[in-house]
Amino acid sequence: MKYRLVFSLLMSLLLSSLMSGWVSYVNLGLVEGFASYWLHAFALAWPAAALISFLCGPEIQKLSKFLADKLED
Repeated sequence: MKYRLVFSLLMSLLLSSLMSGWVSYVNLGLVEGFASYWLHAFALAWPAAALISFLCGPEIQKLSKFLADKLED
């Protein structure tokens, strides 16, 4: 359980920081105050991403195993 929590937090941190930065850049460009917009978007995204990752992680792992096994056939 501790591993699942730490993994969910780290993976969601990485993904939400990269995705919020990318979407902010696509929508705004490199405007003055970009870092502030990015930080705001990240602050909204990370909690949601962490919760989704924690709750959906086990099912996604099962689906990944199923699909990978199918690819081996």
